[in-house]
Amino acid sequence: MKLHKALIGVCLAGALCLPNQAVAADAVMRLSLADALERARQNNYTIKAARSRVDQSEGRVVQSRQAFLPKVTLSETLMISNDPGAALVFKLQQTSLQNSDFEASRMTHPDVINDFNTSLQVMQPIYNADASAGRAMALTAKKAQELLTVRTEETIGLQVTKLYYGLLLAKKNIEAVEQSIATMQGYSAEAAKGYNVGMLSKSDKLSTEVRLAELQEQRLLLQDEIKNAGDMLKVMLRLDSAVTIVLTGDFVVDGHFPGEEPTSSVENRSDIKAYEMFRMVASYQEEMVNKSRLPRLNAFLQTNLHSDNIFSGGSSFAVGLNMQWNIFDGMATSGRIQETKAQEREALYNYEAAKSNTLVEVQKSFRSLKTAKTRIVVAAKSLEEAKVSLDYIGKKYKTGMAMTFELLMREQAFTYSKMRLNQAGYDYCVSKKELEYYKGGM
Repeated sequence: MKLHKALIGVCLAGALCLPNQAVAADAVMRLSLADALERARQNNYTIKAARSRVDQSEGRVVQSRQAFLPKVTLSETLMISNDPGAALVFKLQQTSLQNSDFEASRMTHPDVINDFNTSLQVMQPIYNADASAGRAMALTAKKAQELLTVRTEETIGLQVTKLYYGLLLAKKNIEAVEQSIATMQGYSAEAAKGYNVGMLSKSDKLSTEVRLAELQEQRLLLQDEIKNAGDMLKVMLRLDSAVTIVLTGDFVVDGHFPGEEPTSSVENRSDIKAYEMFRMVASYQEEMVNKSRLPRLNAFLQTNLHSDNIFSGGSSFAVGLNMQWNIFDGMATSGRIQETKAQEREALYNYEAAKSNTLVEVQKSFRSLKTAKTRIVVAAKSLEEAKVSLDYIGKKYKTGMAMTFELLMREQAFTYSKMRLNQAGYDYCVSKKELEYYKGGM
């Protein structure tokens, strides 16, 4: 019996431990740059908000159909009255009027009468000059929002890319600093031994400890950078704060490189196209306001059912045309026309400014990319030379043939070279993404 209870206890403990193991496994996410970009496209709130604006535009397109489709209204009205005129009219509409109702006493003092009026009205637009312009404006505005949504996705993609590479840069730098700390700890121990036997001065011993403290402080700052970049990346991707991100990507420097600096404006970028669409929207808006001065013609059909008991009694119908012409509205239309013309000019200026800025942005990112690639070559060579120099001085230092300040200078140069190479790789990858972004190719 005791053995049976013990087995049950072991099974329950194992069952309770399984969820915790699953949570621990889920708390670590291996993430490539492609995975991060795809997750941002699916989950990022800014992108979702942009897609919602497209849905709003689609709603306005649906609303624009009211200028062409009929409007059907069903109403039910109950009136109770002893008014002589109303009583006579209600009985007439209910087809319940009798000769006795024309007696003077009954006409002047009628009984209280109920009237249920079931009315169905259909309004069909026939000629509405501003409706076509309004629908074209709604359709064009929707296309503009779709283009802006594409640009929003590209913008979020660039931000995610920068955060991803920024986190990768901080991790690479902290690796370099930790390697330098391990190296300096060895040299610091050598300096302590030399000081104890009288070969080195106290100043030399303390200088190695100062350098070690500097590296440890730098590690602390880089740890904060890793946490900050990781937190921002989690927000962009909508990841839980408890998730630990493990980056699987690296700085990739490919051989492909554009040979010539761009010299023409990129007009196929989604946001540039959107500005052009908004200029067209302003033009349609001006056209719509102008055409609102023209008359409107609508056909209508109305049926009425009157009874003292709902859904029974006399019925009638009326068919007709209605024309409305707003001849003068106190200069309101003139003011709207003036306003829409100014809005069209503003849209045109925004479009031209965006085209002009595009070339500057592309050229700037191109130069940054070109410079970063050159810096990678220079930094790699500098790192190799710094490593050889540090190894040479390190060997001499251990034999007492080199001064402490020479060792510290070589170690600082080596650590700085590693970080320069990391920074050049980061700048290259980011500049490449920026060039794609500004050209509209992401």
